[in-house]
Amino acid sequence: MTLIRSGLLAASLIALSSGAAFADYELNILHINDLHSRIEAINKFDSTCSAEEEGKGECFGGVARLKAAIDAERQKLSGKNVLLLNAGDNFQGSLFYTTYKGAAEAEFLNLMKFDAMTVGNHEFDDSEDGLATFLDKVQFPVVTANVAAGASSKIGDRIKPFIVLDKGGQKIGIVGAVANDTEELSSPGPNVLIGNDVADITAAVAELKKEGVDKIVALTHVGYPRDLAAIAKIPDVDVVVGGHSHSFLSSTSDKAEGPYPTMVDNPGGYKVPVVQAGAYSKYLGNLKVVFDDAGLVKEATGAPITIDSSIKPDEAVLARIKELSGPIDELKNKIVAETAEPVDGSRETCRAAECAMGNLVADAILDRTKNQGMTVAITNGGGLRSSIDAGPVSMGEVLSVLPFQNTVATFQLKGADLVAALENGLSQIEEGAGRFPQVSGLKYAFDKSKPAGSRVVSVEVKEGDAFAPLDPGKTYGVASNNYLRAGGDGYAIFAKAAVTPYDFGPNLELVVADYLSAHRPYKPYTDGRITEAAATGMAEGATGTETKPATAGEAATPADSGTTATEGAATTGNTGSGTTTTGSEAAATTAEGGVAAGGRHVIARGDTLWDLAKAAYGDGTLWRRIAEANGNPRPRALHIGRELSIPAK
Repeated sequence: MTLIRSGLLAASLIALSSGAAFADYELNILHINDLHSRIEAINKFDSTCSAEEEGKGECFGGVARLKAAIDAERQKLSGKNVLLLNAGDNFQGSLFYTTYKGAAEAEFLNLMKFDAMTVGNHEFDDSEDGLATFLDKVQFPVVTANVAAGASSKIGDRIKPFIVLDKGGQKIGIVGAVANDTEELSSPGPNVLIGNDVADITAAVAELKKEGVDKIVALTHVGYPRDLAAIAKIPDVDVVVGGHSHSFLSSTSDKAEGPYPTMVDNPGGYKVPVVQAGAYSKYLGNLKVVFDDAGLVKEATGAPITIDSSIKPDEAVLARIKELSGPIDELKNKIVAETAEPVDGSRETCRAAECAMGNLVADAILDRTKNQGMTVAITNGGGLRSSIDAGPVSMGEVLSVLPFQNTVATFQLKGADLVAALENGLSQIEEGAGRFPQVSGLKYAFDKSKPAGSRVVSVEVKEGDAFAPLDPGKTYGVASNNYLRAGGDGYAIFAKAAVTPYDFGPNLELVVADYLSAHRPYKPYTDGRITEAAATGMAEGATGTETKPATAGEAATPADSGTTATEGAATTGNTGSGTTTTGSEAAATTAEGGVAAGGRHVIARGDTLWDLAKAAYGDGTLWRRIAEANGNPRPRALHIGRELSIPAK
């Protein structure tokens, strides 16, 4: 009898085991990226939300709301398999980072109990020293396969290429990566080497497979385009959770850069979900993935959760924020100027076209250095971290725009080298890279359809009250910031060719605050100093002509922080037929008005790739079909007047 029972028990166990082996496995992934020190709640301009805005329910994010949202989602998913992942760039962006250098971020991230994090490029802004201090404090693993710390590095072995987590009896591999150009974007220092994301993830995945791990998540800080083009196509990567490009993804919103999740064909014959959750704590990514018994993704669904005023902030976290904010409130609240209108410093505009904030900062730099003989100023669009709303401007708002504590740098540079610098700035415009050049004292036109390195169409330099073609052999006095002057963001020409450089001028945020104060109330504007050749009708090699300045009222309005671009980057444009169409006239030919699959469409104000795809195919999620046929332009930063090819269905 005992033998019979034992045999039945063994058979039952085998049957149960077999059943479990072929059962689907559900994994729920909560994720954030690009927190950028938004410890306090933010407003629609990505700046610190005021008490008045809070009272009106107009605030988003902040770590108190974010923690409350995470706690609520974990409660809803109680008993299920849940991962909380952080895709990097927690540093830089507010006075909390300026004051506490990562300690505040570490404290609040610990409270949220992350399962893993990858480093972002901004984690190296204070060299490896700042990151080492952060690593001393965090209580969760940090994984980045393409970060190699030398023997003398303070980081030691605390950044792993990958980790294996047990969730519900299943092994989950997490492998990380940071942008390949981190050494240009930030300051990792000589003891830290940044490798190749694809090669190093591939090697880590091979190690995970040896350990029998068949469910692998790539946690990356390389940007949505890179995730789609390369990371999701690495063999045996199952899911990609990304950051760096601040991409808002959604399958329902026409403000999205792509669907959530975006499904990518892997050469292995399966589809990989790619997700990202905007930036600045405004969204919490929420992805459900169902794996089959072979470890392949069978189903992927979800949507980002907007961290808005409907979410009650965690009271204990609010109290701690208030305690930490004491030492910086006096500086933050000091009113330094007023603005007549909002100043657009949105990422989408300032990394693709002339923007009002770029003009403000470049003008301020040039104004401060003109008595030293400087006639040209150039700064990077990626150094502008938020917009400023209309009305009183506090020092805290200025620091939110310029949080990096850069100093004004001056140097002499040949005209030919200045053109080379502009070419560098335009070399990654498709990716929304931060190197895009905002300028003062010169105007330039570019053609982004040309290969990188040959996109500058014309450059003119201001001489007196007029502009004259740049002389390649002439030496110009140039003002910038110390980060670019030292070769940051790919501006190696500044480091190699600058004559008599001086990198230790006043802090950039103080220069801008002084300029705003001297011009109160400041009236933001754009004046055509940066134009796209397709929008002006210029031929290659043309010297260009003076563009009629826009009035203050024509300045771009900052986009809501949830969008991925500011619409209508140009105020006028060439229609391709030799006539110039104003924004109001172009509006009559928007995407809603007869876009045909297999035809062509001239971009009008307000057009987005989503709208065009919806009009042409009846499905906005097919926008990438149009993007790929036209060199992958920014989906919500289309330039008025450019003609697009609309592929057939």
